[in-house]
Amino acid sequence: METIVLKFGGSSLADNMKLNIVANKIIDFHNQNNRVVVIVSAQGKTTDNLIKEAKELSYTPDNREMDVLLSTGEQISISKLSILLNRLGYPAISLTGWQAGILTDKNNQEAKIQIINAKRIQEELEKDKIVIIAGFQGINELGDITTLGRGGSDTTAVAVAAAIKADHCYIFSDVDGVYSTDPNKITEAKKLEQLSYTEMLDLSDEGAKVLHNRCVEMAKKYKVLIETGSTFNNNVGTIIQEKMEESTVKSIVKNDDLFLVTLKYETYTNDMFQNLLMLLSEKGIPFHTLINNSINALNISFTIKSLYLPALQQLLDKDLKMFNSSFTNISRISLVGYGIMNNKEILQKVLKILNMNNIELLTIQIDECKLSIITKEKTSNTIIEQLHHELIQ
Repeated sequence: METIVLKFGGSSLADNMKLNIVANKIIDFHNQNNRVVVIVSAQGKTTDNLIKEAKELSYTPDNREMDVLLSTGEQISISKLSILLNRLGYPAISLTGWQAGILTDKNNQEAKIQIINAKRIQEELEKDKIVIIAGFQGINELGDITTLGRGGSDTTAVAVAAAIKADHCYIFSDVDGVYSTDPNKITEAKKLEQLSYTEMLDLSDEGAKVLHNRCVEMAKKYKVLIETGSTFNNNVGTIIQEKMEESTVKSIVKNDDLFLVTLKYETYTNDMFQNLLMLLSEKGIPFHTLINNSINALNISFTIKSLYLPALQQLLDKDLKMFNSSFTNISRISLVGYGIMNNKEILQKVLKILNMNNIELLTIQIDECKLSIITKEKTSNTIIEQLHHELIQ
């Protein structure tokens, strides 16, 4: 008998009809002589709606109280699913994050799991029950409810799988696996049979939305076998496990949610430069690809996600008024696959296609399994289509 973890996202649980689909999928796994633990997200847009309602009460709601509020979404999901499974004749029990023994640090809204005391989970499995656990939440040493931030239910699933030494961790959503590029934009996109942890982590970091990077990092650390698949069909998904030695491009991701920020001032000192970086850090504005062109005058550029533009603009209006600033929407194109660093033909083909399309480059970065290019302007999906056709067999 194998122990497996099944995780279902919010779109899979959005209404009672979909809850029945999820219940039948769980029953199928249970009937195959598996011990089943299920991790669930909040239904549909529940979390977004709770955030909206809280901000109607306060522009800056307290983080602790927000965790108390947001944790209720997953509690609704676990209770409904357990009610349904019990009615169908399959004994099930719902557990909140703290009932399941998920202990976190004290960082509300972005808590990290420190340990899972899986005693209660194991006891319920020994009674042949299907255990339904609320994802995205835990409890800290003060006894306060905490939430894990974006992708928290995926992280919960992998953490629980590691704690109970599960044989398999399935992550179900409304897509049936990881693709060679965005299938909604490129018709030639192909579903990938396997990816290594590192390849999947690179894809997550570059904006692929199948799995969150924290969940992949944890899976890599504890060697948890993940399979992504669709809630709504039985197609074979994508398996994420240890790396395979090969030299090929597996997937191409284009991220248009980036801005190149340029800051200039008539004089330059190292203190001024260091103070600027300190201010960005203090205000929680993460920046990447920083280029310091300064000698006598300050001239630096860096990239940020569009999410942080309002905070940066506020900082420029208040504390950094002396700088002349400009913002340009750009693209970051990333090719992921082991062996890229040692395969010069890949880079040559990429540069040829970019040159044919008169694409100006800002930076190129190559490591073991990723080639990333930042362009000086936002690029069209045609580039991805050409790269995909040329590089992915």
